[in-house]
Amino acid sequence: MASVIKRVFSEGFRVFFLLAGLYGVFAGLAWGAWLASLDGLLPFWDQSYAMPPVMWHAHEMIFGYATAALGGFFLTAVPNWTGAPEARARFITVVAFLWIAGRVAVWFSGSLSPLLVAFLDLIFVPILALKVASQLIRRPKPQNIVFVYLLGLIWIANLMVHLEWIGATTDTLNTGVRAGLLALCSMIAILGGRITPAFTRNAMKRAGQPEASWPVSVPQLDKAAMFLALLLPLLVLTLQTSPVAGVVALVLGCVQLSRMARWRARWAMRQPILLALFLGLGMLALGLFLWGLAAIGFGNEVGAIHLLGIGCVGGMTLAVMSRAALGHSGRPLVAPSPMVIAYGLMAAAALVRWLGSELTGGYMTAMLMADGLWIAAVGLYVFAMWPALTGPRVAKAL
Repeated sequence: MASVIKRVFSEGFRVFFLLAGLYGVFAGLAWGAWLASLDGLLPFWDQSYAMPPVMWHAHEMIFGYATAALGGFFLTAVPNWTGAPEARARFITVVAFLWIAGRVAVWFSGSLSPLLVAFLDLIFVPILALKVASQLIRRPKPQNIVFVYLLGLIWIANLMVHLEWIGATTDTLNTGVRAGLLALCSMIAILGGRITPAFTRNAMKRAGQPEASWPVSVPQLDKAAMFLALLLPLLVLTLQTSPVAGVVALVLGCVQLSRMARWRARWAMRQPILLALFLGLGMLALGLFLWGLAAIGFGNEVGAIHLLGIGCVGGMTLAVMSRAALGHSGRPLVAPSPMVIAYGLMAAAALVRWLGSELTGGYMTAMLMADGLWIAAVGLYVFAMWPALTGPRVAKAL
């Protein structure tokens, strides 16, 4: 057991991808229990947190689950981008416990000082951003530096939530939640636009497909996507759900679809580990389009937000975490059967939650179904990736 714990805390992808999975299951169960109590399926229970359950749910999905996934990704990917040394086990252990402290503080916020809760919850992202910046400065490419900017926006968005919780403001919470979610989506638009065609191209090359059939990236579309992705969460922070932000989201959704049309999604359907990336990015494009329509006065914002939160953020985190866990532990880049099912369940959860927002009846049933699908998807991820995240690295055959 001691050797397993030491191994888990020795690499960023291990501890944070494991924490993301375990916390995703816990948060889903806690949310589902509260929903079931409203519907009379379970006894009502007093929450230990100070905020309304809906706000706890939204906050912890965005600033809890998702930031753990970001921690694992950046602590693993940035050294590969720059040639910088990987973070030491001591640093990884400290920041992991800071992330855990934030989750515990928010959970028990009903009996803690709001200032203490804010401090413990807000400390993780700046330390992660400073670490990322210190590594990126070795090879300071603008296309990578933008991630420090987006981490900063996520921190500001979380700060706006806490400012209302401590009573310093009266109307910043909803803006912070929206901006945090859209900053995550912006990261996915930029990162997904790099790795999805690259991974598909590599797979097609290994399969002996002719070069003419490989994915194509159009520089003009990539630049437009990056500009719009960097602009959108900033607009939400400053203008909230204004028509201007809505138009930017609409255009970004269309640009994202145009990019994906050139990435050979049809061929990627042969490999679930690739298809999962396309599913997440497809949810991103659809969610942005629907959120943009809602921001200019057409449609339901709640449905669009859940397409982005479950389908895009949930789907892409499972896709990227599973691939990175397999690759960095020396295992073949082939998704195990439980992981393939998890990809599908996450997409189904997003669609069920969206449909529940659009239908006149069955709203509570749809929420419970979507939550159950989320729990099953993340639970299967933990089950399927447990050997890769906790076991020794596998030596690749020559």
